[in-house]
Amino acid sequence: MNIRSLTRGDGVVIGAAVLLFIASFLNFYDSSYTNGVKAWDLLGVVMSIHLAGVIAAALIVTARALPQPRKFAGLDLGQLGTALAIFAAWTALWYLLGDGKAGSGQILGFLGAAVLAGAAVATPLLPPLKVALIGAPKPAAPQPYGAQPGGPAGPGYGYPGGQQTFGAQGQPQPYGAQAGAGAGAGQPAGGQPSPFGGAQSGQPAAQADAAAPAGDFAPFWFAVPVARPLFGEDGSPSPIAELAPGTWYLAVEQRGAALIAQTQDGRRGVLQDTSGIQRG
Repeated sequence: MNIRSLTRGDGVVIGAAVLLFIASFLNFYDSSYTNGVKAWDLLGVVMSIHLAGVIAAALIVTARALPQPRKFAGLDLGQLGTALAIFAAWTALWYLLGDGKAGSGQILGFLGAAVLAGAAVATPLLPPLKVALIGAPKPAAPQPYGAQPGGPAGPGYGYPGGQQTFGAQGQPQPYGAQAGAGAGAGQPAGGQPSPFGGAQSGQPAAQADAAAPAGDFAPFWFAVPVARPLFGEDGSPSPIAELAPGTWYLAVEQRGAALIAQTQDGRRGVLQDTSGIQRG
């Protein structure tokens, strides 16, 4: 589970669930003849309002934090939690309107259930509620993707087939550019033309074109403000992954307004919506 994928709306849901739980210990009914009746003294009330609301919040938050959607009885956990939250708010409303002996627990319980249901419905619709609850931490320094901090760098994204990182001293280089230290024998270094007037002998011209720098683009780390799909480079309409807020991904290439991004598990695809991304 990734708690960094939680949004401000999820924070409101959690707060409303806490309010519901507290209200269950306050007087549901006030009476001058008794010390009051709490929700825990009324099984139907505590199950249909308070526990239903807490369970709804747990389903909504769990669905958001899971990397892949889970379903129960054909419904997504988030959808099931939203429906349960609406049911709790509806039940609390009719109890509140049913008689004139509402105690502080009943009033506070209705407010908690109403806020819970409202946040559950409004979070997917209102951009302010879709902002990440916990911001992504800034990386200490750019590292070659796949390398541990302070450890040896793994294979990089440079010349095809080479064991090359982004550049010397951990600084990013333009995507596809040849690092000067990585040039082999007979290999033109740093974009210098070959003495033979073209690609190195024994290598196809297509590889020589792929090694050419793509403008001024340099790989960089970024985080998305909300969950966004990552599509395959083959143009398939089905996403191959979902980028979650609070996680850093690597942009390795730019294609128009889109970015070619690589996930932590090595999957690579096209991020079509790059608005509002946070660069590392």
